[in-house]
This record gives sequence, structure tokens and C-alpha cells, in this order.
Amino acid sequence: MTRANGPFRADHVGSLMRPPELIAARDKRGRGEISAAELHAIEDTCIRDAVRMQEEIGLQAITDGEFRRGSWNKDFISGFANVKNIRGRLEVFHRGEDGRDTDMTPSGFAVTGKLRRPRGIQVEEFKFLKSVTKRTPKVCIPSPTLLHFRSGRDAIDKTAYPDMDAFYADLARVYSEEILDLAASGARYLQIDDTNFAYLCDPRFRDAVQKLGEDPAELPRTYARVINEAISGRPTDMTVCVHICRGNASVGGAATGGYEPIAESLFNALAVDGFFLEFDDARSGDFAPLRFMPKDKVVVLGLITTKRPQLETKDELKWRIDQAAKHVPLDRLALSPQCGFASMLGMHALSLADEVAKLRLLVETAREVWGEG
Repeated sequence: MTRANGPFRADHVGSLMRPPELIAARDKRGRGEISAAELHAIEDTCIRDAVRMQEEIGLQAITDGEFRRGSWNKDFISGFANVKNIRGRLEVFHRGEDGRDTDMTPSGFAVTGKLRRPRGIQVEEFKFLKSVTKRTPKVCIPSPTLLHFRSGRDAIDKTAYPDMDAFYADLARVYSEEILDLAASGARYLQIDDTNFAYLCDPRFRDAVQKLGEDPAELPRTYARVINEAISGRPTDMTVCVHICRGNASVGGAATGGYEPIAESLFNALAVDGFFLEFDDARSGDFAPLRFMPKDKVVVLGLITTKRPQLETKDELKWRIDQAAKHVPLDRLALSPQCGFASMLGMHALSLADEVAKLRLLVETAREVWGEG
């Protein structure tokens, strides 16, 4: 039960490793050595190459690798008026085996006035992607929940928003404006990347949320309402999926713990077509929470890790797909890497050759399991 516009049996989360020439060009732009137009031209060339690579491997969903972004979330969210980047207020620490505490506090955002969308944020980038592929162009955007979760109520201007319901309504509205413009430009496959649902599976993050004065049991429902409102006006043939991410900036990631604390309420509350779920290691828990998945949704199993170069085996992947199929029928399953390959500029846990090998493994395994790529 895959849809014409995705998710596909072999799919991927979106970001790709930036080639060296793109990283160098961004550095030069930062130093003022090349113009914005020159950087844009280099980005165009690199995106064309990335599209060709994806098509040659056999992928149906094609992204621009997020090559025009420095960060998977900051560049996009900063496109809204009255939003600025700050250090997040959700303080979380992880004690390693060496006894040392590592600060896992994610960066955050402050809302300094009424939210507005002065212009399209991802629209022109999508138009270019659509022009250079004959397959399904996929656009990935960070979840609206990031504007609240990482810094809480105190980072939202109380003069502009004395009432949080008004804030959430405006948040859904500005996202809806972007999504409708993307749809008008021909986008029919949208992925919303959300770390916060996964963080709410982790007792450390749930404790940190409570210290900010929020209810970790209620937030998933609140956030689901915002996302549902943001996508409510989309065309009927637009596929929308949510990628629930546990953090990909390090091998250890950020959040740990299975999906059980949020599964029943979230899977049933979100009015999306599918979920990209991370299952690449023990920190994601087992497949049991999939028993709550509604029968009209597709589950894309993130079984191939992007955090380590070691290549999984087809037998291992097939065995794990079989285990997941005990909870969700095989016809409603698909396969992907657990996350993107480069959530931020210069984030290279793998080589470009490793990336290609994992994407080839993805497509070949999906073809052998489902008879399609």
C-alpha cells in the first residue's frame, strides 16, 4: 500500500553529504571571496550531480540533498519573520562511560514578535529540483514543533503572544502558507522532520521538559494538532510523512528509548500518510509500538544507519523487516536509512563512497523484498 507520490519501498530521509567543492564554496562565500550568485551556481551543479546519483542508483524519491542549507532546521525556520537562533533552554546531559557529562542541549529559537512568512522559504529551491529530475521530487522541511520545544514558553514574546493558543495558530498558519505555495509549485511529496517526538520518548528529555513548565504527556497531542492544521489545506494527492528523528549529530545520537510512551496517541493523532521511524540500533527500542499504527498509514523502517560506515547485510535487513511485519503487514512497510547522511554542513560520519553503497543496498534489498525499488 504505497502511494503514487511516496513513500516508496526504497526511500531516503533527505540530506546527502556535501561534496568538497560545495563545502569550499560555502567557506569562500563566508569570507566574502565569492558572490552569492557564484555560490548559487556551484550549488546548482552539485544538486544536478546528486540528482543523477540518486536516479542511477534507482531511487524514486529525489531530493536536493539539502545542499542549499547549512543546517537541516536553522536555515528554514529563520526564514520566518521575528524568529532568531538562540541556545536552547532544554538542558540535558548524558554521562558517558568515562564518567564525564556531555551537554546535549539542542540549539533553539526565540520568537520576538508576531510570526509572519515574508516570502517563500523552500519554494524556489523546490522549483529547481523539480526542473532537474523526471522522478518524484521530495521536499523536506523541519517540524513546526522546533519553535516551541527547545526553548519553551519563555522564549516566545509574551506581548506578541500573551495566549499560547494564538501562537500555535500563527505557527500552523505560516507553515500552511509555505506548504500551499510548495503544492502550487508542483510538490506532491512532503516530509516533515521532527526530533521532538523522539525526545519525548527519553526520560531525560521528559524531565527537562517538566523543568521548563511543560507537560511531556500533553505536548505530543498539542504538536500533532499544529502539524495537522499546517497540512490541512494540502491537495488530496500530496503525500505527507513525518520523520521522527533521535538526533544524528553524533554516533550516539541524542534521544534514547523506544516509541512506546508516544506511540498510541501520536500514530493515531497525526493526519499524515506515513512515518519514517528510526530502528538502526538499540536506542530506538523494538518494533512492538508499531502495533498502534493505524491501518491507513505506511511505516518506513529506518534500518540502515547513517552514523557508521559499516555496511549492513541484506540478510540482516530482511530478518528485521520480517520482525516488523509481525506488527504491521509487509504491504504497508518500506525501507530507508534511519536519518539523512548530513544533517549539517561538513557533518561527515561516512565517505561519499559509503553513502552510495548504503543507498545501493537500500534499493537492492527493497527490490528483493517487495519486487520493486
